Amino acid sequence: QVQLVESGGGLVQPGGSLRLSCAASGIAFSIYTMAWYRQAPGNQREVVATITSGGSTNYPDSVKGRFTISRDNAKKTVYLQMNSLKPDDTAVYYCSANLGIATRWGQGTQVTVSS
Repeated sequence: QVQLVESGGGLVQPGGSLRLSCAASGIAFSIYTMAWYRQAPGNQREVVATITSGGSTNYPDSVKGRFTISRDNAKKTVYLQMNSLKPDDTAVYYCSANLGIATRWGQGTQVTVSS
């Protein structure tokens, strides 16, 4: 059974940093592309970072230079380092695993950027 469990969300002031973690189980973690998405109230879910099995990363312009995705295959964990956070980054952040035939999602973790 595939499980993705996010942690690390919380309340942070503008300009601050947070590090999200996503622990995976039930999958051959190292061979899959992993990603972080976010969804703000009233908005569609959007991708904020992806990392392939080979470690290649991709970001949308909205977070490029501020967010960094990384993975530790030995720990079956993917991370999202978020720096210079803005109020617009406020959302529920979801971890996902692209298994080819399906995408699996975590339960999400709330990130709130506010003074």
